[in-house]
Amino acid sequence: MGTVRVIAIASLTPLEELDADPFLVDSRSQHAMCARWADERGYVVTRELLVRGLRPDHGVLWDGVRPGSDLFVAPSRRVLESALSCVEEFTAECARRGVRVETVGHAEPLYDAAMKARVHRRLSMPTAGYDGR
Repeated sequence: MGTVRVIAIASLTPLEELDADPFLVDSRSQHAMCARWADERGYVVTRELLVRGLRPDHGVLWDGVRPGSDLFVAPSRRVLESALSCVEEFTAECARRGVRVETVGHAEPLYDAAMKARVHRRLSMPTAGYDGR
């Protein structure tokens, strides 16, 4: 079997929700969690999706997906619930197409005020040359 290709799913959550749910807003941390998970297994992240309420049959999900060698991963069920309009329909579509769907299952980071401020700066100033560090 060849290299397992991973499509990492993150939730596109508005910056206005940062105080209420910082992890869902912090798509960079969501994708990083998926990348670590893939790396630990020797898989390769080939696509990163950033979506909210996407239909399970939407073409952006399935573009170039190869059954048996690709899989979808998200940090948690909660992220999938935000990113997709219906997780059950999505998992059924994955099963029908022969594509696995996984969740990382690690604890979400705990956000203090400084971490929230970094996320806020990164997302509110993307064209000002700020790279998020």
